[in-house]
Amino acid sequence: MRQGPLTGLKIVEFAGIGPGPFCGMLLSDLGADVVRVDRKGGRGGAPSDITARGRRSVALDLKTPEAVEACLKLMASADGIIEGFRPGVMERLGLGPDVALKRNPRLVYGRMTGWGQTGPYANAAGHDMNYIAITGALHAIGTKDKPVPPLNLVGDFGGGALYLAFGLMAGIIHARETGKGQVIDCAMSDGSASLMAMFYGMKASGIWQEERRANLLDGGAHFYDTYQCSDGKWVSIGSIEPQFYALLLEKTGITDPDFQRQMDRSIWPDLREKLAAVFATKTQAEWTTIMAATDVCFAPVLDLDEAPNHPHNASRQTFVQLGGVTQPAPAPRFSETPGVIQGPPPAIGAHNTEALADWGFTEAEIAALA
Repeated sequence: MRQGPLTGLKIVEFAGIGPGPFCGMLLSDLGADVVRVDRKGGRGGAPSDITARGRRSVALDLKTPEAVEACLKLMASADGIIEGFRPGVMERLGLGPDVALKRNPRLVYGRMTGWGQTGPYANAAGHDMNYIAITGALHAIGTKDKPVPPLNLVGDFGGGALYLAFGLMAGIIHARETGKGQVIDCAMSDGSASLMAMFYGMKASGIWQEERRANLLDGGAHFYDTYQCSDGKWVSIGSIEPQFYALLLEKTGITDPDFQRQMDRSIWPDLREKLAAVFATKTQAEWTTIMAATDVCFAPVLDLDEAPNHPHNASRQTFVQLGGVTQPAPAPRFSETPGVIQGPPPAIGAHNTEALADWGFTEAEIAALA
């Protein structure tokens, strides 16, 4: 039995990489029945394939009319679908939104791409870094010398998967109210631009400079940065508000009067050097003992081995074990309908019989797809 606030929701996911699977994981973690359509002959089921967890896999050869018809039948009883191919691929397969919405007028057809379904770049290849490059996000992140890719967090997962999940939920609510489905054109470039809303507002207000490490939130300010400790490990400081900044000075023992000029950008570089020298006098553990859980706005910078064991994460069970693999637990948290990992990553085609039967296929229809 599935568990979570989305229990009863039915989603068809056409197998892909990156943000598509992550979106499927988010929905599955909250209880949606996500059936993933995989290509026959592929591999799957590795416990380390974390973003594939919690759904059932149906393996089909989409070059055959029987498989195409099976997909259309799945979509006919689904609330939504996830597909992440380049524009036009699903149409060429005979599975485009026009065909699908004729079968199921309430269907919410979620399309995940880097550049979107339209525009000069729509049919070009790209990766996360490229999608965030045209939004201003990449330019704003990095060192003074160069932009630095912020992993795939901003484009693929923040601007892509989360926006698609949000779009699907909004579309499904609308469909349940009106009986009308629609197409969700989710471009990672659009989502990344949306994530930059506050920074465009800061620029319009004249408080954001087009220079990295020169601003309040990009490491330009000495009180919002990371510092290396005597053991080579790092800590993070975010003491923006005056009362938090005063506590930072108290905890570090700093009495230098120059530090009272907190918002004087002209001396930020000098104050950063002085603060760096202070943090270099103690280990990360020592600074954690002094500052943890205080209003300094402090946290140790942990690696992927350390993070699951941090007392706060351990207390909240932020990480769990599944198949011997440490991984993030479902988020966010619900008081009445908590989410849960619905199962391990599936082997390709492991649920052809079970999932198709649950979704209304007859034994003969299932046998024809073998």
